[in-house]
Amino acid sequence: MEQLINQAMPTFNLLFGPNPDWKQVFLTLLTPLFLGATLVEYLHLKKVGKSFFFKKNEVVTNMLLGGSYQAMELVWFALFVSAFMEWIYTFRIATIEVTPLSFAALLFGIEFCYYWFHRGSHRVRWFWCAHVVHHSGENMTTTTAMRQSLFYAVNLHQIFWAPMLIIGFPVWAVLLAYGMNLGYQYFVHTQAVDKFPKWFEFIFNTPSHHRVHHGRNDEYIDKNYGGVLIIWDRLFGTFEPEVAPVEYGIVRQPKTNNIWTLNTHEWRDMFSDALKPGPMLQRLKHIWAPPEWVRPDLMDQSNLRDKIN
Repeated sequence: MEQLINQAMPTFNLLFGPNPDWKQVFLTLLTPLFLGATLVEYLHLKKVGKSFFFKKNEVVTNMLLGGSYQAMELVWFALFVSAFMEWIYTFRIATIEVTPLSFAALLFGIEFCYYWFHRGSHRVRWFWCAHVVHHSGENMTTTTAMRQSLFYAVNLHQIFWAPMLIIGFPVWAVLLAYGMNLGYQYFVHTQAVDKFPKWFEFIFNTPSHHRVHHGRNDEYIDKNYGGVLIIWDRLFGTFEPEVAPVEYGIVRQPKTNNIWTLNTHEWRDMFSDALKPGPMLQRLKHIWAPPEWVRPDLMDQSNLRDKIN
């Protein structure tokens, strides 16, 4: 076994580097499982006459977005993220040995951090600028999980994992736990599964819960932020059950499959809003306010235009 590992290390280091992003390593290694699950999903939906959920252009776009996201994550980790997270780790209050029990605790902690990262990605426009890519798909299949932004790598969302680093979990373990959390989520992006038993639906994030999260129906917007668990949504008042049929996509839907436009349109709009004349604090607020926030002076101008027209 040791000989096999030694033989494999040069290839591993070539692909991921000597100090890899274990999140991306884990997700890359799971890629065959992801693709196999997508094939099973497609064959099942075809059998029941619902393969129309797979829109060819959108599936291709999802895969291109996923591939570019993976490449950008690997490059930016090597250039910046690794050093940034290691720097945060220097402020740890303890040094925790990674054992099966402590890693289970880390998985639970990462899920709690993920809830707030995900909620922040909807309620703070800076983070929404990256996350919006994931929500811009107008269908739901497992390939939707691949629909990710180039700019996750550079928007400093790593601060949401800082509590686990400061507690004392090493960087590699935090990244691996985060990767496992994301790996689970691949399988909740589907319409091929209705609902699981009530006890499971009560505790875990499921396809039903996550379909709600991807809805642009008024009652579904900004609900069900959990990654693996749904308990935080129940505790913090962001849970919504799936009742009405889900309308997928975002309120201001970009009608394009151009991956550059999908990655940049919300950044362009945010900076455009911030550059419009007005009090500096109000202009800067576009960065941290919710995505739907409109500056009072711009709202007055918008209302005046509506009256004139």
